[in-house]
Amino acid sequence: MATSGNLIQVKDLVKTFESRIHALDHVSLAINQGDVVVIVGPSGSGKSTFLRSLNLLEEPTSGEVIFEGVNIAGKRVNIDVHRQKMGMVFQHFNLFPHLTILQNMTLAPMKVKKIPQKEAEEKALALLDRVGLRDRAEAYPIQLSGGQKQRVAIVRALCMEPEVMLFDEPTSALDPEMVGEVLEVMKSLAREGMTMVVVTHEMGFAREVATRVIFMDSGKIVEENPPEEFFQNPQSERLKDFLAKVL
Repeated sequence: MATSGNLIQVKDLVKTFESRIHALDHVSLAINQGDVVVIVGPSGSGKSTFLRSLNLLEEPTSGEVIFEGVNIAGKRVNIDVHRQKMGMVFQHFNLFPHLTILQNMTLAPMKVKKIPQKEAEEKALALLDRVGLRDRAEAYPIQLSGGQKQRVAIVRALCMEPEVMLFDEPTSALDPEMVGEVLEVMKSLAREGMTMVVVTHEMGFAREVATRVIFMDSGKIVEENPPEEFFQNPQSERLKDFLAKVL
């Protein structure tokens, strides 16, 4: 798995709400090409705020987010250009209900990247094929299960050929039996070397797929290690306490 240089470098990131509450408290992190960084921690620990700061869906109060050498948190940066290279998958699928699955997938490539319709559709169908949903191309989101919608949301993001995929608790809104089918798609992306940052409660996924696991609490990174070390030899009392509750 390639790890040639920092793809994303976060330096001293701070996010405060109402000038008092530190959602992020001087967070720094380097993400290399091919990394699968899994972020875990209790509710309200800053995990999702951190993830959303990587593509400026959440604007940091201070600090830098350097993506491919550019501080995208700086002034006069066209963030839309950089967002095209960052696929984002949310807890809720955010599919357009009035469009077919195929239309959902081809909309951004055609509008943003000006890809011809035929080419966009061919690519979308190939991606749907990959997640076992090619036969649902003409269906509408309401006709799909939660797991199917989330698989579509993932391949819709892949239609833009991103450099990195950001996942914000992608399985937490799913029925338990649908979780596995979504994680399987994410595992296959990891095997292919896609750079991924994943906020999740799925500890099995973190163990199996992560190159690094990060534990956040109170807006800070408390601990960061490869999965084996992280789960078998936690250093801080806070992480020991957390793992005792979730494992």
